[in-house]
Amino acid sequence: MKEFTFYSGIEDLDSESKYLVHKAKDSTSHSYAPYSRFCVGAALILEDGTLVTGSNQENASYPLCMCAERVALYVAASQFPGQRIMKLAIAAHKKNHKELAQATCCGACRQVMVEFEQRQKKPFEVIMLGAEGKWIKSASAALLIPFGFSMEA
Repeated sequence: MKEFTFYSGIEDLDSESKYLVHKAKDSTSHSYAPYSRFCVGAALILEDGTLVTGSNQENASYPLCMCAERVALYVAASQFPGQRIMKLAIAAHKKNHKELAQATCCGACRQVMVEFEQRQKKPFEVIMLGAEGKWIKSASAALLIPFGFSMEA
């Protein structure tokens, strides 16, 4: 299995990944981003086919902000316990712009995703828009944060 696959455009992604990217983009409409003016959405699919979305939620006290990826992950854990995450996509754009912007997961989200993989004992794919308009599909969240923190011995 390839660790990372790069795609020139969204049309080159598989149908499930395209669907998740579109749902992530739709979720940006629920962003609360008055400070960064950068709207981020995430969409993930569970093993039973359930779709879960999240959007970034900012706060004047910046450390209290929550990224779209973590919102979606925590909703999945609290509303659908025991369901494995199969794939997660993120999409972002500047406020009042339609075109998608480069957006890769921050370090905090990468660490949280790694722990979700550890909890479910199975990796999940992560799809995000990288530099030069190339879509990136990672075979596992763990690949995005080498030497991630783990409570496992």
